[in-house]
Amino acid sequence: MRLILAILLPWLQFFTIGRPFAGIVCLILQLTLIGWIPAAIWSVYALSQYKTDRKIEKALQQR
Repeated sequence: MRLILAILLPWLQFFTIGRPFAGIVCLILQLTLIGWIPAAIWSVYALSQYKTDRKIEKALQQR
């Protein structure tokens, strides 16, 4: 679900992972027609990093 959100509404996805400043910057980037693609790529990348961080955090808590 978050992946679809990252592609369609990249700025909103940043707010769901707790990065509001990046969400505002992404919204400004997305408002330009050319900036939509880089905003979506950035959002998908940030989502991937978020998921990786969560997995690492979970693994460290199990130790």
